[in-house]
Amino acid sequence: MDILLAALADPARWRLVSLLAERPRSVGVLAQLAEARQPQTTKHLQTLERAGVVISQRTGQRRVYALRSAPLRDLAAALGRLADAAEEAAGSRETFDRHGLSLQTERLAAQEPGWADGRSFSFLRSLAGRPELVWRHLTDAALLARWWTPDDLRVSELVFEARPGGRIVHEYRDAEDTDGSDLVAGRAEGVVVDVSPGERLSYRLSPLLPDGRLAFTAHLDLGLRPTGTGTDLDVHFRITDSTVESADFVAGIEIGFGQSLDKLAATLAAGSHPSEHDTDTRSTT
Repeated sequence: MDILLAALADPARWRLVSLLAERPRSVGVLAQLAEARQPQTTKHLQTLERAGVVISQRTGQRRVYALRSAPLRDLAAALGRLADAAEEAAGSRETFDRHGLSLQTERLAAQEPGWADGRSFSFLRSLAGRPELVWRHLTDAALLARWWTPDDLRVSELVFEARPGGRIVHEYRDAEDTDGSDLVAGRAEGVVVDVSPGERLSYRLSPLLPDGRLAFTAHLDLGLRPTGTGTDLDVHFRITDSTVESADFVAGIEIGFGQSLDKLAATLAAGSHPSEHDTDTRSTT
């Protein structure tokens, strides 16, 4: 398949294939119709023949080429399977497109420091499990690591000291970067502000720019309310200290944090708990 794709990728050879789709033709005629020199046309045809897409036979002084349809049908079927796979992943592509629009909007808005100060986001999730269990998933680093990233990322380092003044470190990588050879996708550092076990948690968290400066400061306040079926989690997210360079981070808040909370809801609904630690996680309560 790779040889076929390479052969068809050349515009001159694609022109020859198009001419042969009409009927078999000699090298000389193909060169005339393609407005090319005959030696060049011969070389292109030989490449196509090695790729299996054309066959040839000598008739008198001429060599006549014909197109083979089977390789083209196999290629069409492979492309069709790729298209089907892309359609099945339409949700991921829709998220990609939404994020792209958000990136454009926020980059245009980020003209001077403080541009996003005061911006806020609110999230509400109805979760399975009593507040005590939800609290553990919000403050235990081993449990946090299971959900505290968007769908396409994984936690690579996590420190969460669940006490006033406690330190927070949240580093994440691409979910498919299993050996850590790719660049870190993001890192944030912060501090816990207030802790009321099972009821309320607040902290500050700042994503870091590539040069180590803070992109902005996020003030998060999480409230837990028991319900008849579990716990309602209210999250309020407010921005201060925004830099011009923070636009890309701000653009991902609504989608990314929303996906993280959806993963938390799914984790609690499934009743899953970590059996082993596959990331550097530390928690102090």
